Amino acid sequence: MKSTLISSLAVVTLSTAAHATSTTLYTDPSTGQVFTQEGENRVKMGEFIPAQSANADNHTAALQGPTVENGDSPEFLLGKETAPNMKFTASDNPDMWLKLGVRIQGTFENYQRDYEDAAKSDSNNWDAYLRRTRFEAAAGFGKHVSFTMDIRNDKANYQDDGEQKFNVGDAYLKISKPFGTSLVNFRLYRGKIDVSRTETVKSAYVLHYDRPHVADEAAQYITHNRRGTNAKMYGDWKKKISYEVAFGDGVYSGKFKDASGSSFDGDDFNQKSFFYGGKIVLSPFDGWEETKRTETYFGKGKHFEIGAAYWNSPGIEYADGNVSQTIDHELINLEMSAHYKGAFVQAEWFRFDGVVKNWSEAETGKSSGWYVTGEYVIEALNYLAPFVRYENWDKYDGKGDWKLESKMAGVNWYLRGNSTKVGLVFQEDTYGKDLGDYTDTRFKLTTQWFF
Repeated sequence: MKSTLISSLAVVTLSTAAHATSTTLYTDPSTGQVFTQEGENRVKMGEFIPAQSANADNHTAALQGPTVENGDSPEFLLGKETAPNMKFTASDNPDMWLKLGVRIQGTFENYQRDYEDAAKSDSNNWDAYLRRTRFEAAAGFGKHVSFTMDIRNDKANYQDDGEQKFNVGDAYLKISKPFGTSLVNFRLYRGKIDVSRTETVKSAYVLHYDRPHVADEAAQYITHNRRGTNAKMYGDWKKKISYEVAFGDGVYSGKFKDASGSSFDGDDFNQKSFFYGGKIVLSPFDGWEETKRTETYFGKGKHFEIGAAYWNSPGIEYADGNVSQTIDHELINLEMSAHYKGAFVQAEWFRFDGVVKNWSEAETGKSSGWYVTGEYVIEALNYLAPFVRYENWDKYDGKGDWKLESKMAGVNWYLRGNSTKVGLVFQEDTYGKDLGDYTDTRFKLTTQWFF
């Protein structure tokens, strides 16, 4: 009888594995035989799900309830990192799911400004604010289609800004592998375009909450906050070559700035054309492919990649006083990143064309800048990770002193990966004569809770 049961289960296992679905089993109590169909004297045993089946994994998850931990995560001081967000899988359709999560980043800092001109008054201030406060949600509508969005309230109580308003950040429909290949995928509506690697990396995964100044400029130079409503096609070939092409809504007047950083406050603004462009990223070495856009690897694995992007946001019309002109914004971005176990390095170069020198003058030019950053994760010290960053940006090439130089050093402590981390940071930003001729020095205590 025992051998009969084992043989029957073996047959069931082979047949169900071939179909990658669950099978209802029945037994005859008098003989112990197992059957896959109802019949006389047969009692239902339950459902059998082959472990090799991807559907079985989803089905098991649906039956077991919500999940949140990343199974591949190292064991940190406070446990495993989250996935992110808690995932609820429908029990009657494993391809349909809901993810819910939160992200909060808090900063306490001392902020000093020292002018080169002795006639100007220096300042020394203390500030505490919520760098990011976000509620995240995603829903899977089936095998190929999902929707991701977040509601955010960033920089609440920053300096003298007071309470901020909630607004929509990401809000995109994702169509994954509609033709059964990773070469073609789509994102529609409010999804990021890759104007910069560090800007594309989720803010929960960057080394420091405040990205480089030059990268933040790129985030506004083509479209609002690099995610103005757009349509994007993207994909990869065996993770060796990745690409994206996109078009959509152009720049936002509230983030339209001249070389000095002054926001547009003119009489008229309009853009009649969509932005367009794309990016390509190569991972040329076997075994070093980039599988995820992140800046934190926790001493695991290795990767090396290089990338280049071209973006154009044409037909920007504006008037400010006696100045009225139409300009195009062009952006070229080059990137490189690599990590080997605990060591990580990343660098990017930017070239902006169509930069307005000053709102009161009908003159435009170019701007260029770069940064390099790196981290080393010390697993033996419970994932303590010192990091540095250097940035050099000429905000208006070839004329005057428009240089911005930024230096940063800090240490992160990954208590539960990116789910729970704290950091201490020193930052010194020096602005040239045409930018105000002063130095900002900041000492920051940062915290992140991500679920």
